[in-house]
Order: sequence, then C-alpha cells, then structure tokens
Amino acid sequence: MRVAEISLPAIRHNLRRIREVTNGANVIAVVKAGGYGHGARIAAEAALAGGATMIATADLDEALALRDAGIEGPILCWLFGVGTDFGAAVDAGIEIGVSHAQQLEAVAAAARKRGATATVQFKIDTGLSRNGAAPEEWEALFARGAELQAEGVLRVRGIFSHLANAGDEQDRAQAAQLDRAVGMLRAAGIDPELIHLAASAATFRSPHLHYNTVRVGVTVYGLSPYADRTSAQLGLVPAMTLRSEIVALRGVPAGTGVSYGFNHVCEVATTLALVPMGYADGLPRALNGSGAWVTVAGEPRPIVGRIGMDQFIVDVGPLAGRIELGTPVILFGDPELGHPAVEIWSGLMRTINYEIVAGIGPRVHRLASEGGEL
Repeated sequence: MRVAEISLPAIRHNLRRIREVTNGANVIAVVKAGGYGHGARIAAEAALAGGATMIATADLDEALALRDAGIEGPILCWLFGVGTDFGAAVDAGIEIGVSHAQQLEAVAAAARKRGATATVQFKIDTGLSRNGAAPEEWEALFARGAELQAEGVLRVRGIFSHLANAGDEQDRAQAAQLDRAVGMLRAAGIDPELIHLAASAATFRSPHLHYNTVRVGVTVYGLSPYADRTSAQLGLVPAMTLRSEIVALRGVPAGTGVSYGFNHVCEVATTLALVPMGYADGLPRALNGSGAWVTVAGEPRPIVGRIGMDQFIVDVGPLAGRIELGTPVILFGDPELGHPAVEIWSGLMRTINYEIVAGIGPRVHRLASEGGEL
C-alpha cells in the first residue's frame, strides 16, 4: 500500500543522456543514501547497465552492502568515522577516497596486513570547506602516497574534489585549485587515471569542468539540479513514482473538520479519501495547508488537513462514482505523464528535490519496474 516504483528504463536512459552531454568522459553514478531514496542496489544495477563506469557511495557500509548484493563493478566511497578499519574495504576491492594522512596510513596498514594492494583516490578540498585534504596538506600527502604506491600497498587511481555551486567565478577558482593539485600529484610521481570535480549541476552546464570524469547523483534519477530548468528540458526522465491507494472513503457534510486541529473545514459536502502514507514515510508534515496535491483517477486532487504519521486525507468529491477502495493515488512522478513533480513538493517546502526523494522512509516498498521502455 506504500510503493516507490523505480523505472529501470528511466535510469538507463538518464545515464545514456549523461554520457551524451559529457562526450565520452567516465561517469561515476552516486547511489549514496539508498540511491537517493530509490534503492541503492536497484540504482546501481540500472546505472551500470546504462553506461556508468563506476558506482559511488558516501559511507563504507553502503559500499560493502552493494558488494554483498552482487554489484561487481568499481565502487568508490569517501566518508569515514574516526578509527575506521579499512580491512573490509580492501578485501572487497572498494576504492577509498582518502582525505588526510591518518586515513592514508590506516588504509596502507590494512592492505599491508593482508598482503594486498588497496586502491585509493585523493579527495581534496578546493573551496567547499568540507571533508578533503586542505591545500597545505597536499604536498606531504601526495609524497607519502607515492612512497606507499612504490611499496606496493597502495595504488593511487585518482583525485577529486566537490564544487560549492556558488557561481561560475567560484567554480573556476576551484578548478584552478584542482589543476594545481593535479600538477603537484604528478610532480610526486603519480599520474592519476581519474580526475573529477563536476557533479550533476556542472555536468550539464559547465563542460570545461568535466576533466576526464564526472560524478553525478540527482540526474541519475532523472531530477534536475537547477531551479530554472526542468528534467524534461535536460532530457531526463524522473525514475521514481511514489504511489499508494485509497483505503477508506467517507462522505461528509459541509462544515466537517478534517484531521488534527481541524485546520481544514470542508466548505461544501464532499467525499474524503484516506491514503495510508504519512510523515514516517517521508511526507513532510509541513505540507499541511500548502496547496499540495496528488493525482487520483488521473485528476489532481488536494491534500486536506494535517498529514499524520501514517496517513493523510484527500478531497475527492468531484470524483465520486469514478473511484473505489484500492484506487491508486500518485503522490509524485513524471510530470510528462500528468503526475505532480517532486519539485512541487520541494518548492512548497522551500527545499530541494534531493531532500524529498532521499527522505522516503523504509516502510515504502521500492519496486523495480521495467515498464515504459525508453
């Protein structure tokens, strides 16, 4: 009764589109946070089938879970707790994004203990001020990386950073910093196979930032990273359709209060439909009274009253006679098919589409679908 239907054809199409705009660059598909709420394994398999050359997560546990689920391609991860044991990563062939000297030594120690070679990429900070080696650390970090590579316990495969998306001038400044770091890395005796800076926004707007690799997240799932361009305008197809069903119908007279606090009162006699999804499933409670709507029997209908933990109410009065228990309710999906766009929700909440899809809760079943081949 709570389903996020994930279109595999849409994800494959989106990867083909990304490859088209990057003109042959390597494409790293980011499936962190459960594939932005779509299901990490589902997303990874479809992305690889669509032409992704690597999968990436934030956390090591996410990467290891993908290996356990049978994902065999290259996987990169880059966010670790203090004192992380990298042994499992080495055993599973996970590529490790190293942000500082302590991590580098820990990875090398894990590889040395196993008589193995760990693959790493240097993650550097070029202006975002988050994780990543600071500029004053680069020379020593790269020199030590070269020593460990010569020892045979490490292979340094790449170097990457992340944009602050603070405007073109800042993007160019960060690219200049990355260029400087690449020069320093080469001077240390390491020629990186992969260099990446562009995420989804720069991938579609800034070809000069592609280097030889891009690292894309939200566009894998067919969502736009911009406020001023839609998915369709980018040639992308939203992969998630969030749906439920009507589980109760009730005719009510004018003046009937709806849900907690009666902050909605029916102005006329109408029919109310109960839908079994709530804020525990990722529906923002603050959508109450915002004008949010869903589609029922192909028609847009308003959410009324406060959203509860497990359920919400839709005014379906004009649809009487066309609906019944079990009639599907589409919360958001592909607007080209007449469904609400997730951006309607994020706009009402003054947030980004990423937050909405990544917040869909674990009670919602992720259903991989081959329907609608593109």
